[in-house]
Amino acid sequence: MFIWKKMGKVFDPNIVEGKSWLKEFAQAPCVLIRDDFVRIYFSCRPYPDKNGQYISYSAYIDVKRENLFEIIDIAEKPILELGKLGTFDEFGTYPVSVIEEKDAIIVYYGGWTRCESVPFTVAIGMAKSKDGGKTFQKIGDGPLLASNVKDPYVISGPKIRQYNGKWYLWYVAATQWLENNGKPEAVYKIRMATSDDGINWNRSSENIIENKIEENECQASPDVFFYKNRYHMFFCYKYSLDFRNNERGYRIGYAYSYDLINWKRADELVGIDLSESGWDDQSIAYPHVFELDGEIYMLYLGNHVGKHGFGLARLAEYQEDNINEVGKNR
Repeated sequence: MFIWKKMGKVFDPNIVEGKSWLKEFAQAPCVLIRDDFVRIYFSCRPYPDKNGQYISYSAYIDVKRENLFEIIDIAEKPILELGKLGTFDEFGTYPVSVIEEKDAIIVYYGGWTRCESVPFTVAIGMAKSKDGGKTFQKIGDGPLLASNVKDPYVISGPKIRQYNGKWYLWYVAATQWLENNGKPEAVYKIRMATSDDGINWNRSSENIIENKIEENECQASPDVFFYKNRYHMFFCYKYSLDFRNNERGYRIGYAYSYDLINWKRADELVGIDLSESGWDDQSIAYPHVFELDGEIYMLYLGNHVGKHGFGLARLAEYQEDNINEVGKNR
């Protein structure tokens, strides 16, 4: 069992001045660890336009390595430019996942475009940085992974990892759109793709995490790390409809695996939940787990899916025997 100690909110986008493109939301945080600081990437938005439409950008803050609450720098501009007219990422780059490969820093991201019958569609793009991760240049105008015969709708939420010389990309795929009082809502499930080079991907297009709360449970942000001889996945889940600002919103879930293929869901071992009051008392979502100087941390979103920023928790205790028991009983 994991036991997490919440440490507080790290960053609130509402306090940033002088950046018209960074006014609300700090979503889907992920880290790049440097010698003297930790760079936390996230996705943000300017205020909506006159029609209530948003555009998403991606940015970063740098925090001191020895004090993750001390912000020492904020991106001067978005790390990615929006796409050209008619391209898959014309209206947004969200979320992002960053990995360092030899002398390159690579980002995988969700590219958004608007639609007519449903509000949007998303595909996954890739870009590389030439300036240490401050800005990224796309490998092309089109997506790296897009909808296909088995993934016919939205694919988004990329989380990139390398294990044993192989590339793994966990992502979420929409399996259907539900009608909700005239406003379509997508149902998302977690899936995985593998690659030998990070560019050419094989995907089975199969759901890998079982449902818990309902058949149309929505799952997102599948973050995987290796710890104590097994792979651990933290993700978030919610009800498909009527989930905003109530008890049907996001919670953080947990699953584990010994081979990265077969996953056992065990939310009872996750060790983190809503606070009794405050900025994360209605929803917690988009977990990102990382190790730093001998400690394990989790970045996560609070209420309104990161509209008011992201917070940090530290792993206070890990009880391995409990996981072994779950494995025996299933």
